[in-house]
Amino acid sequence: MRRRQLVVFAAAAAALLVTGCAQAAGDRAQPVLRHESAGAAGSWSRAITVPGLGALNTGRNANVWSVSCPAPGQCAAVGYYTDGGHHQQGFVAVERNGRWGQAVDAPGLGALNNRGNAEVRSVSCASPGYCAAGGYYGNHSSNPYAVTSGRGFVVSERNGRWHRAVEVPGLRALNTGGKAEVSSVSCASAGNCAAGGGYDGGGSGAWVVREKNGVWAKRTAVPGLGALNKGSVLGVSAVSCASAASCVAGGYYQETGRFALQGFVT
Repeated sequence: MRRRQLVVFAAAAAALLVTGCAQAAGDRAQPVLRHESAGAAGSWSRAITVPGLGALNTGRNANVWSVSCPAPGQCAAVGYYTDGGHHQQGFVAVERNGRWGQAVDAPGLGALNNRGNAEVRSVSCASPGYCAAGGYYGNHSSNPYAVTSGRGFVVSERNGRWHRAVEVPGLRALNTGGKAEVSSVSCASAGNCAAGGGYDGGGSGAWVVREKNGVWAKRTAVPGLGALNKGSVLGVSAVSCASAASCVAGGYYQETGRFALQGFVT
């Protein structure tokens, strides 16, 4: 995991006048949020520290990884902070009507994670109050700087309330190598999302999973990728859904040789 101090200028609560959101990173101190001001014709307002994150981030190492805005003044931001035991923990923060609420632990993630290392890596919001996010959690390590990513998880917000994080259904059976994560999430409508990522099971693997009407289905391998992949390195890096039944995913696989990687879409 990255342990350097970061400042994240999450161009996050973004697109109040235009569509889309963006994020950017700086260095040192606490993550901050910044968005376009409706009263300044596309200018960015002053960056602010993520509310409540300073109190959580006693280890003084935090980052905003991803943001999503389904409507002006209605956004979500996710990332990690470092606790007093030097373990990373995943958080979510939500903006309502132009005002950011307090950053909080992703519900249920602490119980899954046993206070080891965790990060929320990606978030997508279909409409205000309806978002999904994902990342990884790992087991406790005696070395606070060890990479201990263990299992991929997803967590959903419905009607303005974040529900408990759950391990990606079916991923544990594949993840015999002990490393898996959700790399990307996309939501087309409330309760209808998709996520993708990778795992290590005696060789890497790529997978995708869908949420339909608020229920996450079992993960599935990317069709046809096994025929393309000639090595042991592959994964899903990005997912985007235009509708509940129409999504695209992309990532990488190994052609030949240790560093011969190729991109794919599905």
